[in-house]
Amino acid sequence: MAAKSTHLKVKGMHCTGCEETIENAVAHLPGVQKVNADHVRQTVDVEFDSELAGEGGIRRAIEEKGYEFESASTRSSSHPVRNGLIFLFFLLMVGGVTFWGKSMIPGLVGEMSAQLGYAMLFSIGFFTGFHCIGMCGGFVVGYATAVEPRTAGTTAMAHLMYATGKTASYTVIGGSLGLLGSIMTFTPYMRGTVTLSACLFVIIYGLKLLDLYPVLRSFTLRLPRFVVRGVSNELRHRRSPLAIGLLNGLMLGCGPLQAMYIMAAGTGSPQEGATMLFFFGLGTLVPLLSFGLISSAVSRDIINLLVRASAILVIAMGLMMADRGLKLTGSGYDFNSLSSRWRQVTPADNHLESNDIARQR
Repeated sequence: MAAKSTHLKVKGMHCTGCEETIENAVAHLPGVQKVNADHVRQTVDVEFDSELAGEGGIRRAIEEKGYEFESASTRSSSHPVRNGLIFLFFLLMVGGVTFWGKSMIPGLVGEMSAQLGYAMLFSIGFFTGFHCIGMCGGFVVGYATAVEPRTAGTTAMAHLMYATGKTASYTVIGGSLGLLGSIMTFTPYMRGTVTLSACLFVIIYGLKLLDLYPVLRSFTLRLPRFVVRGVSNELRHRRSPLAIGLLNGLMLGCGPLQAMYIMAAGTGSPQEGATMLFFFGLGTLVPLLSFGLISSAVSRDIINLLVRASAILVIAMGLMMADRGLKLTGSGYDFNSLSSRWRQVTPADNHLESNDIARQR
């Protein structure tokens, strides 16, 4: 055996889910003995038997999952104008969804949903779903290929069962975290304080997804590795679409999902927390269940732009959540209070200014 190790600089890792995706892809190669991906340092360290595996095969396995190497950065910027226009389109879409979401007032939940809206939650899930393909796409292939007999009807039913399990998992966890938040908050002021704390985490998560500040890469919720590996192994070995979907909610590697869970806890309401995660989960299903078509039509550059669009939506939701927290605390610095004071002060100022002009004449 000829033991060898390699240290690779990989671009495009956003979260612990990316680490898990790369480690699973490389660990299954013949001759690979140990692999460790680190999204904070953007590195992958691999120990392998050079007689059975080569660095070229390891690189291909990582690239097939949609990641690229630092030396390939020039290729990713080969169409800066096109990518800039596409990102501008996503920004306009995000802005439209934001204003649309603010105008929607769902009947199930109150004040918070009047600002956030189902559309915004669904859109964050939709954009996030493209990033989830690398992490969860293999599970979808696993249950889809295990269907017997494999017909259009049985495959559609398998996807429906997976969608039901995944959405139910997100909804139950969101409701549980909302319940936990309600137990921790006894007064509106306490609820506002918890909401403000949660919104701070959410905004930081959004900035982390934009990857503008490398120092934020280490800001994440991370379950113990044995728990993550246990859930991953359970997902790989199961063939029941419903069971795979139910376990999916425990895959906390996804940054936007972590942000949604924190936001659900910050609502202090099981109903609001469950509703938020329900619509977020529905949004992720669209690209995930059609990833066979998407993977051949959407480049890694576009997926990265979608992740950034999702990050902007997450930050927007965090800011709206902060406004609600300020209102609950009675600080007087929420948007409605400030705008009311502005409307009261502005006419008086205009009247004084008019009197000054008249006296000067």
